[in-house]
Amino acid sequence: MDSFVIEYRDPLFGVIIFFTLIFTISFLTYSFSLYKERKARKDYRELLKRFEIGKLKEEDYVHLYKTYNLPFDSIILLASTFIHKGNYNKAISVYLALLEHVTDRVKKEELLELLGTTYFKGGFMQRAKDIFLRILKFSPRNTHALKYLLVINEKLKDYNNAKEIIDCLDEIGEETTKDKIFIETLILINDPIKSFEKKSIELLETLKNNPSVQRLIAKFYLSYNKEFFWENMELFDEKKLIDLMWFLNFEDINFEKVSKSNFLTELYNAKGYLNNLNHSDDFVFDILIALNTHDHKIPATIDFEFICKSCKHIHPMFDTRCPNCQNILTFDVKHHLTKDLVERNQSLQ
Repeated sequence: MDSFVIEYRDPLFGVIIFFTLIFTISFLTYSFSLYKERKARKDYRELLKRFEIGKLKEEDYVHLYKTYNLPFDSIILLASTFIHKGNYNKAISVYLALLEHVTDRVKKEELLELLGTTYFKGGFMQRAKDIFLRILKFSPRNTHALKYLLVINEKLKDYNNAKEIIDCLDEIGEETTKDKIFIETLILINDPIKSFEKKSIELLETLKNNPSVQRLIAKFYLSYNKEFFWENMELFDEKKLIDLMWFLNFEDINFEKVSKSNFLTELYNAKGYLNNLNHSDDFVFDILIALNTHDHKIPATIDFEFICKSCKHIHPMFDTRCPNCQNILTFDVKHHLTKDLVERNQSLQ
């Protein structure tokens, strides 16, 4: 017994026991950590597989963010894939779910901006407006929110509020000259009290000072005061209005005024409304003029596309704001030859 006590009290024996305990604890800790990591990777891979086949749910994003500490930017990148696929409702659900768990103010503001933008892209204008107004309550100089609110109010035809937002943007140093002219022109055109005649006169002054809004004014004249348009035709650039001029009915055209414009004369010869030219310097017009003299009528016409000068995206229809970059009055109109579907369908009947 005494010999055992002596052996136990041997310092070397104590050191061996100490290091054995440390090794055992370290091994168990490492093994448990390794088990947890493998389990986490397995769960994560399962989530990724679900994501790859499009079945990742809103709570899965929260789970990734809270449990696996996946970076916030990575979560947002994953959620943005729904937007690229046009699934705006799914993206909105993800952002709403994340908003309940994100506490950092900067991240929360970023999430709200994404939510508002997605509502906008999905066509939920009033909801988008509410989100951006909420952002401005705690971040009144948020340029992104102000610019989207400007566009939203314009689409909702709330032009007076849009004008107030322009004033806010102006105060924080943003360039707003084109926006001011654009919104003021829309306010005048949509004034419910002024007569068409008074609007026409005031719009003429606007046109003289700001040719950039000529298309808005031309559309108003051609809809409500065609005579006024032809009386002041020299103030317009007909080439920038080529699609509007092409689709005019025969009876709405002042051919005396047309005769003073080489471009319009060529255009209406190509259209078949006139027959006093054999040639045009415009390739498309020249072909149509030649086809119009053909014994057998060949169904051909002009089609138009609109190219944004800012982002270079091509659109099939004119819009005062580019749907891609939201810049105003940036569309250039291009024309090209195409088959006349109306005449083709009539020939099949």
